[in-house]
Amino acid sequence: MKGMEPDGTQTGTRQADAEPRLSAAYWRLWWATGVSTAGDGAFAAAVALLAVTVTRDPRLVSVVSAATYLPWLLLSLPAGALVDRYDRAGLMRRAQAVQAVIAGVIALLAASGRIGVPTFAVMAFGLGACAVVSAGAAQAILPDLVAKPLLHRANGHQQTITTIGSQFLGPPIGGLLFAVTAALPFGMGAGSFALSAALLTPLPGRGPRQGGRPPTHPLHPPTRTAIADGLRWLARHRLLRTLAVLLGVNTFCGHLGNATLVLLATRTLGLDARGYGLLLAGAAVGSLLGGLTGARVISRAGELPALLTGLAVNVAVFIGIGLSPKAIVLGVLLSVNGFVVTLWNIVTVSLRQQVVPSEMLGRVNGVYRMLGWGLIPLGALAGGWMAHAFGLRAPYLVAGAVRGIALLTVTPALIRAIRGRKGSG
Repeated sequence: MKGMEPDGTQTGTRQADAEPRLSAAYWRLWWATGVSTAGDGAFAAAVALLAVTVTRDPRLVSVVSAATYLPWLLLSLPAGALVDRYDRAGLMRRAQAVQAVIAGVIALLAASGRIGVPTFAVMAFGLGACAVVSAGAAQAILPDLVAKPLLHRANGHQQTITTIGSQFLGPPIGGLLFAVTAALPFGMGAGSFALSAALLTPLPGRGPRQGGRPPTHPLHPPTRTAIADGLRWLARHRLLRTLAVLLGVNTFCGHLGNATLVLLATRTLGLDARGYGLLLAGAAVGSLLGGLTGARVISRAGELPALLTGLAVNVAVFIGIGLSPKAIVLGVLLSVNGFVVTLWNIVTVSLRQQVVPSEMLGRVNGVYRMLGWGLIPLGALAGGWMAHAFGLRAPYLVAGAVRGIALLTVTPALIRAIRGRKGSG
C-alpha cells in the first residue's frame, strides 16, 4: 500500500510525478563548459584565419590542424590513467589554467606579428595536450554527478552548450575580433579558459570509486599496468570496440576535408573573415538542434537506428560539401552534419558512461579516444596534401566515399553487437 503524506497526498504518486533533476554540481560543470567552449570557438576560428595569413599553402595550414590533434594519438593512454588516479575536477582546473597561459602567449605573439607556422604548431600541440586531459576528466566525472537514467539528458545538455559556445557564439565573435586585430580572439580564449577554471574550483572533488587514495596507494597499479587494463577491457567489449574503430575512420575522413575548410570557404567560395565565422555559426544550428532534441530522438527511434541513419546522412553530406556551388549550400550541409554528429556523440558517450565501471572509465575512454581521434592528425595532413595536389574539393569527395565503404563494412557487426547488448540486458 502506498504511503500517505500529512496532506493526504500519496507518497508513491508524488514520487512518480516528480521529474528527476540534474544536480547543482552538474550545472556548475555545464556553465564551465559553456564559458570555455565559447573561447575555444573564437580561438579555433582565429587559428584558421591567422594560419592563412601566415601561409597560403594547404599543406602548412594542415600542419597546424594536425598539431592540435596529435596529442589524442600520443597522450590519450597516459591521460586516461591520470584521470583514473587523480581528482578529476582538479585535473580539469589545472589543464584549463595551462590553456589560459598558452592562449595568452599566442595573443602576445600575434599582437607583435612574430608568430610563424612552427611556433603556431607547438602552441597548438600544447593546447591539444591540455584538452586531452580536460575532456577525459569531464566525461569520466559526469556519471558521478548524474544518475544513470539522466545520462542521455545530461550529455544532450553538454552537447548543446558545447555547440552554442564552440560553434554558435565563438566563431562569429572570433571572426569579428580578428577583423579588428589578430590578438583579440586569442586574448578572449585565454580569459575564457581562466574563468572556466575558476567556475570549476568549488566542484566537489571526484575520482574513481576506488579513489580518494594517494597515487602511491597499493590499489593503484603502475601506469603501464593501468593502461594495459584499459586496453584489455575495451578489446573484450565488442560493441565499444566496433564503435571505436568506426569513429577512427570517421574522424580521419572528417579532418581529411575539414583541415582545409577555411581555404575552401575563403578562396573557392569567396568568404571573408566575418563570413567564415558566420559560416561556422550557421553550421552550429544543426548541432544545437541535435543537442536539444537528441535525447528524445534516440528515445523514440532507438540507439541503433539513430546511429545508422546519422552515419548514412553523414556520407551524403561530405560528398555534397565537395560539390557545393555556393557558401549557403555549404552552410546547410555543415548544419546537417552537425545534427547527426551530435546524435552520435550523445549515444556513444552515454553508452560508455553506462557500461564502463567508474574506476576504469578514464582508461577505457583514453583507449577509445586514442583509437577514435588518433588518426585525426594523419587525416589533416593527408587532406592538406590532397587539396594541394587535386584541389580543395577533392578531400571531401574522397572522405565521403571512404566513410560510405566503412559504414557498409561495419553495419552487420554493429547490429549484432547492439542486439547482443539488449539481449544480455
